[in-house]
Amino acid sequence: MADTISKVDTLRAQQYKFAAHLRDPENVPPPSDIEDRRMAIYRNLFINNVTNFLCQSFPVLSDLLEDGRWKMLIKDFYRDHKSHSPLFPDMPKEFLDYLANERASGQHSDNQDDPPFIYELAHYEWIETGLALAEEPPANPEIDPMGDLLANRPVTSALAWLFSYEYPVNEIGKDNQPDLPAAEPLHYLLFRDQTDKVNFLKLNIVSARLFEILSTNTSFSGQDALAEIAAEMSHPESAMVIASGSSILKQWHNKGIILGTLPIKL
Repeated sequence: MADTISKVDTLRAQQYKFAAHLRDPENVPPPSDIEDRRMAIYRNLFINNVTNFLCQSFPVLSDLLEDGRWKMLIKDFYRDHKSHSPLFPDMPKEFLDYLANERASGQHSDNQDDPPFIYELAHYEWIETGLALAEEPPANPEIDPMGDLLANRPVTSALAWLFSYEYPVNEIGKDNQPDLPAAEPLHYLLFRDQTDKVNFLKLNIVSARLFEILSTNTSFSGQDALAEIAAEMSHPESAMVIASGSSILKQWHNKGIILGTLPIKL
């Protein structure tokens, strides 16, 4: 029994040494009993797989960074980040965690050269991919697809996600890299339509608030939600807000952001 435990411990130690070298080949020597030619195959295979996968997950970010800069960023992530998930599809989220925590905390001396929008752009690209792959929830047979959007409760799609950013993430590219954030937060509604295509709407603060109310308050009719908006704005003409908001509700319904209505439960 003790001999078996000893062999397991030896194997585990070899595996850790093997992995440590693959993560940081410049500073951690390879296992002495493995030919370097063989180790080189593993070194290239692992880092290339990670680099290619993250390029596919963050095409805009990887394109706007110089090739050497992008590879250095991936190399730092590969070497330093302790992943919480062993699943390959979860790697983009791990990369986001790295940008938000290790990278943003200043653990890397070269992070001052990172674009100021690096995390927000990566988050936006990750959300696009996540929404494209999200499992569609089962249909609710109680939803009336042609219900009155003002008299009843509009039901928002589970595949419509609202996010706010400081930078215009949908406009960033190689030839458009802002140095400063926008004067006000920018609101984006990403949604997947009936053809499974991911789209986005840029919302103002009022329409963003409307979507937030509809998606969180199950006791409001469409008219209630718009009246709440008018009250929050201290608008002197609530009827004007309701009329304008009714048009927005119809547009969202046509796009599949609103699926239909449910009756108000008293």
